[in-house]
Amino acid sequence: MRIRPAAPGDLPALQEIERAAGAPFRDLGMPEVADDAPPALDTLERHRRAHRCWVAVEDGREDRPVAYLIAEPVDGALHVEQVSVHPAAARRGVGRALLARAADRARADGLTALTLTTFAEVPWNAPYYARLGFRTLSEAELTPGLRRIRAEEAAHGLDRWPRVCLRAAVPPAGRGGAELPERRPDAQVPPGPEPGSGQDYRRQVR
Repeated sequence: MRIRPAAPGDLPALQEIERAAGAPFRDLGMPEVADDAPPALDTLERHRRAHRCWVAVEDGREDRPVAYLIAEPVDGALHVEQVSVHPAAARRGVGRALLARAADRARADGLTALTLTTFAEVPWNAPYYARLGFRTLSEAELTPGLRRIRAEEAAHGLDRWPRVCLRAAVPPAGRGGAELPERRPDAQVPPGPEPGSGQDYRRQVR
């Protein structure tokens, strides 16, 4: 599996990945999330042009993305707007590899953390990110940008299910390398889709 920047021709496939990754939410009694539309092509293109859209491709199949991540800077951190993995590529560490690439970009841009919003009680959402070193932010710790994102989510109806903001520090170059904080030795990956699938919608972010 290789992580590379998204190409213009990848974008329709990313919408299909999003639809497939959202399907497991139906089994949790969250059909509204499962049925929510994927990011629009112009949204994906905006992130691609900003060099903040990455895809995972299988070796020898460079033209067939199986996962993607988009992000944007928010208040000194790189905020992960969406990371989704097609169920056919689940449980192979693809989501974690995409997050590591985002951490590389954050470091290169002088940003100090990754942030994201996600569902607190979905096994492959908040519990998984906690195992990667993300911590839940209290209400008092939310920056203005994160408060804006949470307000947009609430307006979109996502607060019907408990949601949280998470943060993981990105060590400077030479002080921890290019990885996210290491998974705790006793951590177990929860059952279900690839961690990160449909993790954080704002309009469009689960």
